[in-house]
Amino acid sequence: MHFTSEQRLDDGVLEREFTLGEIPGTLWTPESAVPVPLILMAHNNGLPKRDARLVARARHTAAHGYAVATIDAAGCGDRPRSAADEQARAELRRAMQAGEPVDEIFESFIGPLVENAVPDWRTTLDALLTLPEIGGPVGYSGWTAVGVRLAAVEPRIAAAGLFAGGFVPRAQREEARQVTVPLLFLLQWDDEGNPRQRALDLFDAFGSKEKTLHANLGGHIGTPWFELEDGCRFYDRHLK
Repeated sequence: MHFTSEQRLDDGVLEREFTLGEIPGTLWTPESAVPVPLILMAHNNGLPKRDARLVARARHTAAHGYAVATIDAAGCGDRPRSAADEQARAELRRAMQAGEPVDEIFESFIGPLVENAVPDWRTTLDALLTLPEIGGPVGYSGWTAVGVRLAAVEPRIAAAGLFAGGFVPRAQREEARQVTVPLLFLLQWDDEGNPRQRALDLFDAFGSKEKTLHANLGGHIGTPWFELEDGCRFYDRHLK
């Protein structure tokens, strides 16, 4: 892991850009004399790590006392995409404009995106846990499809906060039964891109004995800011 830049932000959080092979990432750490727990933070459907909403969540969470890391995994952000992926995304835009069904198009590129992204997240986790300022345990926050796969295959994930708004391929919906860590699931009741019943069925499928559903009125990007505060309390219970 090679740090390429760093700056101390006005909330006391240290923000550092890094590269790990072909993986670019950002790490936010609080002012602390002791190693702190780590939260891996991913945006829905491969949006870039510098997305303003993700950065705001990361900075707030780091100021609360966590190390927070995000990456542009394979096929995400500015990293190269396959020709098939680009074609699928173009077809998705066309179908959405025409009001046609889009589930199969989502399946064609979100499934492979998850398959390729999860190894990058695990490689990043290996490297982050060698840093003296990070002591574990590890939580996950963000994109549900990647979170389900990570929580199912990565034993170091101790708790997960998931946003119900992103498309979840059928394979990950089945894997949800293997997820047993404490879970906080955020649902926008009027999400225009994710059928409410599908999200409720996914919540029901999770194998966790402790799982909490927070539902709020509003569309896809309308998650209230107070849910971030509740999320920090959720991680406090399970990571500190």
